[in-house]
Amino acid sequence: MRASRLMAMMLLIQQRRMVTAAEVADELEVSVRTVYRDIAALQASGVPLWTESGPGGGIRLVEGWRTTLDGLTGDEAAALFVGGVPSAAADLGLGTVLVAAQTKVIAMLPPELRGRAARLRERFHVDAPGWFGEVAPPEALATVSDAVWSGRRLDVSYQRSDRTVSRLLDPLGLVLKGGTWYLVAAHRQQVRTYRVSRIDAAAVGPDAAWRPDDFDLAAWWAASSAQFDRSLLRYRCRVRLSAPALRRLHTAVGALAATQARDTASEPGADGWSETDLWTESEEVAATQLFALMTGVEVLEPVSLRAALRSVALEVAARNA
Repeated sequence: MRASRLMAMMLLIQQRRMVTAAEVADELEVSVRTVYRDIAALQASGVPLWTESGPGGGIRLVEGWRTTLDGLTGDEAAALFVGGVPSAAADLGLGTVLVAAQTKVIAMLPPELRGRAARLRERFHVDAPGWFGEVAPPEALATVSDAVWSGRRLDVSYQRSDRTVSRLLDPLGLVLKGGTWYLVAAHRQQVRTYRVSRIDAAAVGPDAAWRPDDFDLAAWWAASSAQFDRSLLRYRCRVRLSAPALRRLHTAVGALAATQARDTASEPGADGWSETDLWTESEEVAATQLFALMTGVEVLEPVSLRAALRSVALEVAARNA
């Protein structure tokens, strides 16, 4: 945490030329005392910081000294944003510029921070794709990525579950989720999600893409994902759960369904058990998920789910008799 704060402080001072300790503290959400300690650490690392007291004073860099971080190219800066997942950078054709960007950052750091960065790279690695996800990037990813970067319209042939359709899209962003690439794009100014592996053909057009002025990719994806998760929970059942089962319900049914069930659960009875409504995708899914709670669950309704859970339990008991 301190290494990243020191880097942020150095770039902030460089950008504003002169800044007070109070302004730095407010920007970085630390105390003024911490700011002065960090200044001393940067000075000890060879960064030529200068402090001036009195009205109009503050912290500044020696005239003419700058970090080399502003030597990053546009592609290198973009690569750093996906650099936590090297395979993602490679899929987007940014593997080489990612290495160049990281090398520049490492080279310009003071000795203390350079050593910290090197240890971090040696000891931590992010591998976002799942074990059984798509191994090779989708064929259309390079073309789709080009349209996203350039802000131009994209003509695609998209394979839906029932048929293949043609769409003229305004690309807004790419998302890598669990090893799978998704294109967030607008069709007739309606924002939707498209799985890149289902794009059979893609061509970047000459026209500039439409983009809402206030569009935030991360915020939109979070809201869309939450809405999708909620839409899956269409099957209601009434259950009794022991206190331990209620605590670990999220391991069986997922965080969203578990939270909803806990929020509506009754007060525990004399035996410590609570009643609640549980929403899942279907009766078959409910039977599988609830079986994971073993003896901590009792289905009250519907009767068909209670019978299904009993049948599974009897079969397991018979096979392991």
